[in-house]
Amino acid sequence: MNAASDFAWEEATLAGLGSAFDDGSLTARALTESYLARIEAMDGAGPELRSVIEINPDALGIADALDGERRGGHLRGPLHGVPILVKDNLDTADRMHTTAGSLALVDARPPRDAPVIERLRAAGAIVLGKANMSEWANFRSSHASSGWSARGGQCRNAYALDRSPCGSSSGSGVAVAANLCAAAIGTETDGSIVCPSSLSGIVGIKPTVGLVEAAGVVPISHSQDTAGPMARTVADAAALLSAIASRPLEVTGDPGALKGARIGVARNMAGFHEQVDGLFEEALAALRAAGVEVIDPVDVPHATELEEPEWEVLLYEFKAGIETYLGALEGDAPRSLADLVAFNEVHRDEELRFFGQDLFEKAQAKGPLTEPAYLEALTTSRRLSREEGLDEAFTSSGVDAIVAPSGGPAWLIDHVNGDHYVGGNSSPAAVSGYPSITVPMGFISGLPVGISFLGRAWSEGRLIDLAAAFERSTPARRVPRFLATVEQD
Repeated sequence: MNAASDFAWEEATLAGLGSAFDDGSLTARALTESYLARIEAMDGAGPELRSVIEINPDALGIADALDGERRGGHLRGPLHGVPILVKDNLDTADRMHTTAGSLALVDARPPRDAPVIERLRAAGAIVLGKANMSEWANFRSSHASSGWSARGGQCRNAYALDRSPCGSSSGSGVAVAANLCAAAIGTETDGSIVCPSSLSGIVGIKPTVGLVEAAGVVPISHSQDTAGPMARTVADAAALLSAIASRPLEVTGDPGALKGARIGVARNMAGFHEQVDGLFEEALAALRAAGVEVIDPVDVPHATELEEPEWEVLLYEFKAGIETYLGALEGDAPRSLADLVAFNEVHRDEELRFFGQDLFEKAQAKGPLTEPAYLEALTTSRRLSREEGLDEAFTSSGVDAIVAPSGGPAWLIDHVNGDHYVGGNSSPAAVSGYPSITVPMGFISGLPVGISFLGRAWSEGRLIDLAAAFERSTPARRVPRFLATVEQD
């Protein structure tokens, strides 16, 4: 199997799967078996995507139980019997591991499912397995290669196998793009849902921090971490978000949501790639044609001034958060950041073969969250990203959403120099904790790029309506062909 067309459930949506379940032509067991066969053919063999780090040994048994519930007339909702992959930094208290891609946590066990996993299971989803990821969510080295972990190896972009999948939710993005699951859960601190979704030609929703409980996620930052859905359509991502959210979403499903909407253009978050700018102009023209009042420009103040205070916050919060997390693990687990640093040194050949752990070391040097340096950085981050940033942009313009390119096309995988990011606009939403949605916008040399819709806090419902209407008016997703390298346009 080396082409997407060989797979019976290629590009299947939740609605389509639900119809097949309802008419009896599909069972949860049959669908799970199909995805497991697809993973075996495409992930460890074939193009060797390396997007799945571990299969749930209980997946088929869970599918059988859910089929039994369906036969008995008990349906849990649109995710009933649907196989979902979850990132390997989400706690599952089952026979799978939760390691953030690191060998250091292989013998540790979380005491309970993360709330996200509890909600998925309650909704009837089948946790099919764990997705590969950038080890420690890309927070070990400033020269890391996105998608690489000691446990899972190098995850590869499904559109061109020598290209990066971005991170840190690399495996989640690639698996969804390659039709290895119905949808997936990723996590983001800054860019880790938006970037891999954009580079994999799928939809990713980075929710308002707090909409999805972050407990049970291997932490970086309590002020920025969130889990979120990654799917092939906005509707599927919205359904998945509804299942894991701690409060209802106000999604109208209005197909004419764009007509009369006011959408601002963040010109100061574009201009980093000529071909991306061309696609962005086409997207803006499509918005105007759909009846949007495009306000151009609506620049986001301080968008390029967030990096320094954000990094200070992340280093402090990582040290505090990871030590609390490690302390709650069961089994043979490191108990401190210093233990992790020491483990990596002892296992240098496996863990440090491509890049080091300078971020771990910088975080280890930080003090408690009561230190003035941390408190000042947190205050500055929130002021620049919220009151003087996105809040100012929305208030002064009166727009419903702000759009910008999600990033550039995928770069070559490089284990010597690390990632070569080609633009990106995740930081304003990430640092403020506000929502953003990336939707496929087009292709450059066969590589997908996305457009991001940014909103005020708790505006997911409105953003989803706008993103879904854009997706209908400008369908841009293509099935990957697993090429060895790019084809020039």
